[in-house]
Amino acid sequence: MEDTVCGGLTKTMQATEEIQAKCDQVKPAVEDKTGKNYEVFTAKTYRSQVVCGMNYFVKVHVGGDDYIHIRVYEKLPCHGGDIEVHSVQESKTLADPIEYL
Repeated sequence: MEDTVCGGLTKTMQATEEIQAKCDQVKPAVEDKTGKNYEVFTAKTYRSQVVCGMNYFVKVHVGGDDYIHIRVYEKLPCHGGDIEVHSVQESKTLADPIEYL
């Protein structure tokens, strides 16, 4: 079970296939927000937050030494379970911690 503080972010964890699938699903929206096309789009680490649904804060490798942080919101199944990108931070490095965005 994840270490969760009520309303807070979990500790940073290695990305799973499930997290990569969520990133793959929102990749077109991330590209729209940044105006860039990413040949590489690999989830590396993430944190999550329970809200009325789930927020995922993901460090994504986008090629070379370049990383972005994305916030993905997944609605509760009773509200359709849709997934959407909420925000993107560019110009990140592997060493940058994942913070609330």
